[in-house]
Amino acid sequence: MTAASNDIAFHDRLLAETQAERASLLSIPIIQEALGGRIRREDYIAFLTQAFHHVRHTVPLLMACGARLPARLEWLRTAVGDYIEEEMGHHEWILDDLAACGADRDASERSQPAEATELMVAYAYDTIARGNPVGFFGMVLVLEGTSVALATRAAETIETSLGLPRNAFTYLRSHGDLDIEHTGFYEQLMNRLDDEDDRRAVIHAAKRFYKLYGDVFRTLRDERAAVQGDAVREAA
Repeated sequence: MTAASNDIAFHDRLLAETQAERASLLSIPIIQEALGGRIRREDYIAFLTQAFHHVRHTVPLLMACGARLPARLEWLRTAVGDYIEEEMGHHEWILDDLAACGADRDASERSQPAEATELMVAYAYDTIARGNPVGFFGMVLVLEGTSVALATRAAETIETSLGLPRNAFTYLRSHGDLDIEHTGFYEQLMNRLDDEDDRRAVIHAAKRFYKLYGDVFRTLRDERAAVQGDAVREAA
């Protein structure tokens, strides 16, 4: 640990050391287009579908993380329990949003995740099982931080530009507001981490998850085109 890193709270250090990765994610064209109201309904449905495929793993991942935390981090395990209670059933909200957009709810639930989504989820499980389970909080930073930065703004512009009903944005609107509440809680948790290996694990994972989550957006339209092509071939 450097002298400089001793002078600042760990949460501030975490944000500083992942600033470039965060900026890269937020600059992805489809995200900027969404904020400007320049995406199609199919783009929004594709986003929701991939969100379903990773959000459905949030509670199982939290459970796995809590189970592997050492006794010295019992206070963090207690916080994981709070997260689990808060996150229950959120994947169902996404399915409801998909139905409100005119998508087939059951087909969305049965669909397979895109490669980028599958790899991100797999890396999360691997971080917990093979690495330091505290690293999972790097994923929490990426998903909740991105949600706070974008969710409510994106919901407003997409709703206006596409003319979709308000009940098609339960996930985005609720997470924009909910994750604002979570960020203060998250900051307190990160600032309690006093082990340098734990801190490095969170920073390392956050950098990886910014890339992995960014890939979900970078390939969103390619994946949608592939799914549509498969549907055409099946119908032929």
